[in-house]
Amino acid sequence: MIKSSLKQAVAAAVLVGFGTGAHAAVTDVGEVTSAFPVSFNGAVLGGAQTFSDIFTFNISEPNVGSGYSVVNFPVSIPDVGSFGTILATLSLLTYGDDGIRGTDDDVLLKSTVLPSTGNSPDSLSLSWDQPLIGPAYLNITGVTSGTLGGLYSGSISVSPVPETETYAMLLAGLGLMGAVVRRRNAAKRM
Repeated sequence: MIKSSLKQAVAAAVLVGFGTGAHAAVTDVGEVTSAFPVSFNGAVLGGAQTFSDIFTFNISEPNVGSGYSVVNFPVSIPDVGSFGTILATLSLLTYGDDGIRGTDDDVLLKSTVLPSTGNSPDSLSLSWDQPLIGPAYLNITGVTSGTLGGLYSGSISVSPVPETETYAMLLAGLGLMGAVVRRRNAAKRM
């Protein structure tokens, strides 16, 4: 369970912004395919800085779902300082009907907000179990916990739609198993 003071610190940092202006970066990670996950990194300089970073991407191939994760990447440099982040939210959004990010018609598909089951201030993840094609983006928020700032790393993966040959092999296998079971039952009766 997350300590109450830690939850309050994250909430205060995200909502108030510590009065020093929040960090906001937009990074295009490009095309995401089912061949391999796409990774991305974020860096925020300065201690106790809030951030709300956006990572845009495009999925052009048919899929049955996608997964998203982001983790804190703590680094300590002796006699200099440290980097660390407290992650608060991970949200998946699409551009909406106008095809432009950041307008009123953007659609929030799913969001992970702390505290939530399976997530922590060091690691957030979410999965989208419906097809997603076209431009979309992740919005990651949090606050730096290191004296020098914060670093984090993330990943986007897509589950491909099985090809028709896969379904044909599955049906053939089920048919073969049914024939074997039927034959065994017939042999037992004799």
